[in-house]
Amino acid sequence: MSMLTRSSLASASTKRAVSTVQPAQTAFKVWQPINNKQYETFSYLPALTSEQIAKQVDYVISNGWTPCLEFAEASQSFISNENTVRFHGVSANYYDNRYWTMWKLPMFGCTDASQVLKEVAQCTASFPTSYVRLVAFDNQKQVQCMGFLVQRPANAVEYCPVNKRSV
Repeated sequence: MSMLTRSSLASASTKRAVSTVQPAQTAFKVWQPINNKQYETFSYLPALTSEQIAKQVDYVISNGWTPCLEFAEASQSFISNENTVRFHGVSANYYDNRYWTMWKLPMFGCTDASQVLKEVAQCTASFPTSYVRLVAFDNQKQVQCMGFLVQRPANAVEYCPVNKRSV
């Protein structure tokens, strides 16, 4: 092993600090906790269009999952002490008011997103003041593997528009 001088060791182990760029002041925001409840995947985004919902349904179908629609009135759509039935010691998991009413049966054998969009339109027409979500079930693993809102009621008061979600 060759002998290294003290000055060569110091220069070999000294590295330049990486310069950092200060983020814009708008990068630091506080989440608005009042009337800003979110549901499932994508609820932090603006409402999905029919085309965007169709793409998600295509993804569900391509994975072999079964789409299903569920709906709930605003008062029953969130977990709270006022609308919750507690199952103490009965279940290994903690389920309280996580299930919404199912719109018809799951769409077993669905092969086309337009079939689901037709059901979304019927459900939202029948329950215009309800939240409607699309969930997907994996029949092999026996689990729900996806869920997102397809309808937020026009009169929803527990929701902030995207531009008002942070202060």
